[in-house]
Amino acid sequence: MSYVARKGPQVVSALGRWAYNLSGFNQYGLHRDDCLDENDDVKEAIRRLPEKLKDERNYRITRALHLSLTKTILPKEQWTKYEEDTKYLEPYLEEVKREREEQTKWESTK
Repeated sequence: MSYVARKGPQVVSALGRWAYNLSGFNQYGLHRDDCLDENDDVKEAIRRLPEKLKDERNYRITRALHLSLTKTILPKEQWTKYEEDTKYLEPYLEEVKREREEQTKWESTK
């Protein structure tokens, strides 16, 4: 299966941009999907990622941990921009949730 990650939020607004920059994860070079709480669905979606995306994700998280430990942030030109934040995990997560719901329905009909 081939997925194209959705770029940026669906609605671009000044308030959205403000909230995005206020969150602070972009100062470490992280994407929104890097910060998701790792429940079972997210773990399965991460497992299904192509190796290249997994490697990129691991690099961003490792770099962010290092920056946090040294109490520094990236230079502003390296921050993740609101418009460029890729929701790379979204299609995989939606697929996992659909499968889980289908399995629940299937088991309830037995």
